Amino acid sequence: GAGRPSGGPRRRVDARGRGRLSVVAVQTGPQKPSPSPSPSSPAADEAEALQNLLKREYKYGFVSDFESFSIPKGLSEATVRRISELKAEPAWMLDFRLAAYRRFLTMAEPTWSDNVYSPVDLQSLCFYSAPKTKPKLNSLDEVDPELLKTFDRLGIPLGEQKRLSNVAVDAVIDSTSIATTHREALMAKGVIFCSISEAIREYPDLIKRYIGSIVPPGDNYYAALNSAVFSDGSFCYVPKDTVCPMEISTYFRINDKETGQFERTLIVADERSTVSYLEGCTAPAYDSNQLHAAVVELVCEEGAEIKYSTVQNWYAGDEEGKGGIYNFVTKRGRCKGRGSKISWTQVETGSAITWKYPSVELVGDDTVGEFYSVALTKDYQQADTGTKMIHKGKNSRSRIISKGISAGKSRNCYRGLVQMNSGAENAYNSSQCDSLLIGDNAAANTYPTIQVGCTSGRVEHEASTSKIGEDQLFYFQQRGIDHEKAVAAMIGGFCRAVFEHLPYEFAQEVDALMNLKLEGSVG
Repeated sequence: GAGRPSGGPRRRVDARGRGRLSVVAVQTGPQKPSPSPSPSSPAADEAEALQNLLKREYKYGFVSDFESFSIPKGLSEATVRRISELKAEPAWMLDFRLAAYRRFLTMAEPTWSDNVYSPVDLQSLCFYSAPKTKPKLNSLDEVDPELLKTFDRLGIPLGEQKRLSNVAVDAVIDSTSIATTHREALMAKGVIFCSISEAIREYPDLIKRYIGSIVPPGDNYYAALNSAVFSDGSFCYVPKDTVCPMEISTYFRINDKETGQFERTLIVADERSTVSYLEGCTAPAYDSNQLHAAVVELVCEEGAEIKYSTVQNWYAGDEEGKGGIYNFVTKRGRCKGRGSKISWTQVETGSAITWKYPSVELVGDDTVGEFYSVALTKDYQQADTGTKMIHKGKNSRSRIISKGISAGKSRNCYRGLVQMNSGAENAYNSSQCDSLLIGDNAAANTYPTIQVGCTSGRVEHEASTSKIGEDQLFYFQQRGIDHEKAVAAMIGGFCRAVFEHLPYEFAQEVDALMNLKLEGSVG
């Protein structure tokens, strides 16, 4: 079947002679490729129907025509200084950028992932591009109407009459934020939500305290690059004993063909506060690759909770693998205080190359980290994604549910780390990593790493691989259910454990997106 199989062998072994590790490894579906059907056989007709199931046009691939200002291409110290100058930043922020850039110069691009791609030529990229017209504070009067039309077409209306009533949105295009909705309503509750450029100027003490504290500039190659050249992004601070009165959201859009996007997101939940954040993204359908290298930092104080949900729908390239976004992102949260909780939920359907591992450091006692993920690849897409759960506090708990779906000639890799330090007494982790193959040419790999350094830690890891084939689809067809509905039913059941954790605001979008992506590229 296409869902998670039951039964299978179970082994219980020691992890380094300490703690307990439960492992379930189940593989279902054919162990070797089945023979190709003859052109006139019913199986060939089934295969042809599968081949045509995932071919819908990427509806967000349009290019908006508005005037923009761009700095010259290339990366140098002068580039970093120019970005800081354009953002009217204080001296301490320029110092942060320059230190990151100098660290970046000492680093080499990593090559250990499963992803295979042409090297990124940073000197051919523009690192800052922004619409020429800028809005007044809390006003859209000076925004180019074409920009407003762009976000209307994306389903993110920004105008007063059309804007979403229950979601505050920070709209970022290329290198700048053009609008943030519902700021006054949030500020009435003490919640700060604005672009990170504004936060650097208006709330410097908060930014100085937290930026780079979770993801240091020297953490990795692309984090160092981002720290040097990031141009905008979102900042949210929720004060003590406050439940954020509405969902907050950032929508990222790349429009310029030769511009990389390097946004930075920083969310701080103070003691006993709660916030839910939604993130979406799209890009035009260009025939060349674009780079998106972001950093996200989450800070969770005692008793606080952050829920971070992403629907990633960057342009993935055409059927031949031409074009698409390189999506290289560092996302990390830290549960600092006792009883705090961070939950990552993501649906990854876009980008030509995806390389990201949303992670949680469980520092405080009784902290909770969760990761729920669906990663769908088709055609020539490649995804190397997963999570890291680092247990440091006593009685810390983490849960991982990862669903990978591979179609066409794509490659989908889950890479995860569960680490329990010596002080993480009675820590517990449950991991479930399931892969679903559609057709005979897709690939799925799983690389779990488990390190238990305490005697009372417990880790449970379960993995399965299954396949949608002609026999299952024929079973549905016998009962009057066509191929598209059959695949949708199997995918829906396979992904249910993740989808149920998505906010209501994303439910319809994800349902439509999965159907959109899964029509026409099975095979």
